[in-house]
Amino acid sequence: MTDAPFRPFDTLLDEGRALSLLQEAVAGADDGELFLERRRAEMLSFDDGRVKTASYDASEGFGLRAVRGETAGYAHSSEIGEHALRRAVETARLAVGDGGGTLADAPRATNTRLYGDADPMADAAFSVKLDTLREIDAFARALDPRVVQVSASMGASLQEVEILRPEGHIVRDVRPMTRLNVSVIVEENGRRESGGMGGGGRSGLAALLTREHWESVTREALRIALVNLEAEPAPAGVMDVALGAGWPGILLHEAVGHGLEGDFNRKKSSAFAGLMGQRVAAPGVTVLDDGTIPDRRGSLTVDDEGTPSGRNVLIEDGVLVGYMQDRQNARLMGVSPTGNGRRESYAHAPMPRMTNTYMMGGNASPGDIVGEVRDGIYAVGFGGGQVDITNGKFVFSCTEAYRVKDGKIGRPVKGATLIGDGATALQQIRAIGNDMALDPGIGNCGKAGQWVPVGVGQPTLLIGGLTVGGSAA
Repeated sequence: MTDAPFRPFDTLLDEGRALSLLQEAVAGADDGELFLERRRAEMLSFDDGRVKTASYDASEGFGLRAVRGETAGYAHSSEIGEHALRRAVETARLAVGDGGGTLADAPRATNTRLYGDADPMADAAFSVKLDTLREIDAFARALDPRVVQVSASMGASLQEVEILRPEGHIVRDVRPMTRLNVSVIVEENGRRESGGMGGGGRSGLAALLTREHWESVTREALRIALVNLEAEPAPAGVMDVALGAGWPGILLHEAVGHGLEGDFNRKKSSAFAGLMGQRVAAPGVTVLDDGTIPDRRGSLTVDDEGTPSGRNVLIEDGVLVGYMQDRQNARLMGVSPTGNGRRESYAHAPMPRMTNTYMMGGNASPGDIVGEVRDGIYAVGFGGGQVDITNGKFVFSCTEAYRVKDGKIGRPVKGATLIGDGATALQQIRAIGNDMALDPGIGNCGKAGQWVPVGVGQPTLLIGGLTVGGSAA
């Protein structure tokens, strides 16, 4: 049984009164909106042969924003009602003051729908979900006697939003999300290593629960763990690095993507500030942020300000041509919003954020790219990383990487970290593969304490002269 659709103006608020209060909040302001949200989420995890977590969470509330110039007043409440809304108006008005601004044009309307609105949690009975996790555990252990621990989890959620604009327009969006993850630990001769794989998107659970799918995910998690079991210490020094397709695009996301968000560039705190129209990458490098890909984890029919998502070109053939913008920063920079105004929940104000950020493919074959590496590594999996937005400097740890000498892939290496800066790395791209791929749907992005789901992608790349941290060769 599913809950009734979220219709706050039918049950919790009078639409006319809510609009009147919103208009009072933004009188003399440049922009603002009333963002209403209901979110429900389920998480199940099976760890070391038993159920570890079985949780269900539900929340709802609103956020009211009034924007004037560079200042925004924001108030939120978990109670959706006129009394709470009145209090929020009083708070938001503090940022507007006496006003004098001109209200920005409303977002353009769209009839596009990039995903369905069915509740993914209703795709299977609770018992079926638990049985699937148990089967994954048993399957992984039967694959190899070296498996000593298995963790499997699945999550599903449904976010329903309504955005009331000051001109009276209401924008609605229903956003499903699902994910399945498997992690495996193997042991041999006293050495333990791990591997993980997962994915999902804005679709139902049914496809993730098929035996064909979860067997494939489990085999891949085990493969990575066994590769790491054979790994030798990584070399250290400046060397050529080949990056695999798909998930390694997380390096692009962190080291370059954040630097192309509008707020950092308006405030001139990004390494890319003031470089519009200039060459910032090697010829052939084209980077996009695209929230319009159906059913993808980072996609949005409309962003959290009501602007339709876009397919935004950021770098074209090596030249910087665009930034990702929310409404406030776009207005202050004299450009159009790009559909990148995102927030974690009703309790957070929107800001420019990525959706699905990726590099377009080139003409080189992946084999030829690796064959160009004389002495370096081939990195196909990444874990955590750190980036300084002001200068683009990054440090990323590899979860799966291989030594390459004279164009031939050798033994796997453990403990490799890639060190560099995004602007320089873009200039040092020497080859771009014809195998562009998106990640399997596992990305989360943090900024200013807010987390949102994202996608990344890239083809196989050859970057010259990155610093690799590891053990001495």
